[in-house]
Amino acid sequence: MTTVDPNRDININVPVMVRVEGEGALEFTASEGNIENLHLKIYEPPRLFEKFLEGENYTEVPTMAARICGICPIAYQMTSIRALERLFGVDPGPWVHDMRRVVYAGEWLQSHALHIHLLATPDFLGYDNAIAMAQDHPQTVKRGMKLQALGNDLLSLLGGRSVHPIGLRVGGFYRAPEKREVADLVDRLEDAVEDAIGVVEWTAGLDLPVDNQAFNCVAIRHPNEYGINEGELVSTQGQRVSFDSYSERFKEHQVKHSTAFYSTLDGESYFVGPLARVNLNFTQLPKEIQNLCNDLNLKFPSNNMFDNVRARAIESYYSVLEALRLLRAYKRPRQAYVDVTPKPGIARHATEAPRGVIYHEFKIDGNGKVQTASMIPPTSQNQASIEANLKNAVLEYGLDHPDDELRMLCEKIIRNYDPCISCSTHFLNLTVHRK
Repeated sequence: MTTVDPNRDININVPVMVRVEGEGALEFTASEGNIENLHLKIYEPPRLFEKFLEGENYTEVPTMAARICGICPIAYQMTSIRALERLFGVDPGPWVHDMRRVVYAGEWLQSHALHIHLLATPDFLGYDNAIAMAQDHPQTVKRGMKLQALGNDLLSLLGGRSVHPIGLRVGGFYRAPEKREVADLVDRLEDAVEDAIGVVEWTAGLDLPVDNQAFNCVAIRHPNEYGINEGELVSTQGQRVSFDSYSERFKEHQVKHSTAFYSTLDGESYFVGPLARVNLNFTQLPKEIQNLCNDLNLKFPSNNMFDNVRARAIESYYSVLEALRLLRAYKRPRQAYVDVTPKPGIARHATEAPRGVIYHEFKIDGNGKVQTASMIPPTSQNQASIEANLKNAVLEYGLDHPDDELRMLCEKIIRNYDPCISCSTHFLNLTVHRK
């Protein structure tokens, strides 16, 4: 191993992070053996979606919210829909509940397959990108793309299309699929089970770095099912937070180097995402998944941040099994939604986007129009945790490593979180003093 003076001046700047969604940078300086600053700089410009929603009728919210993210549009739609339904006192019934889990499984599957095969594992196998990796591992990448395509088609089944879906509404769905459409996907899901198992086995066999961190995991927990759309927020430190009291316990604040807000729970940073979910809800996964993990010696809860990629593989397998379970029992209803009568008040809800907890809050007036909107994505919640992780990992790795190795370590850690940077951008609080 090449070593250099750990007390040297270190200035590492990565002006554009590659293989992440959105635009961000890394700034890292150290001197005399101490880290002076280390920032994940998010400079993506404000996208103003919260402002766009003000004055819009509640029926427009799901369609507009889907435009926030091209990878997790369902999460933005679903969170806003459930928030409004809870305010309006709407219960769409078991068919809508089940189909929402199906469409969410589609989003998790396509997002996780994308991250595992195109964004994260090239780092672990020593490739610059997935194209280079595919030359040596063609079947692995093809299997991943096959699962991603299946996820996209599950999205299209109920969303109408896989990019920015339009099939979801407050009260349910605009349309119930025909049985023949569902039957085709059931066949493909049955065929995908072995592929999903193969991805879990493959990630279990990867020689991943070890990066143990003392982070506080936060995820949704439900007493009867793996937490996605319903339940309460729980943490590894024993905190329990209802969706209605989210804003009392979770706080956001600005920092100079980022256009994304930082979020804290009871004043401390925390961690959301696939590994947090698996750590907190492992016993609610189907027995065949738990048994597979035991056979592969995958132990949860895990403090190794790089087990995030294995958690994604496990949730990909879960998505296939959950969609298969629900679609095998599919019965087409006479109507795919229940009627809704709006009422004024504060609408609040949280769901689990592929990258972690997402929270929405809307103030609705007596005509069903949005007065204010707040949409808190996973990446802004993880940003303080990412930076703390980077500092700890660099010190553990040692400043006696060359700059290029330190830079690669930092990039690998950031990509391991799969930050969705463009989603993380709120509009900054702006005060203009004019004379």
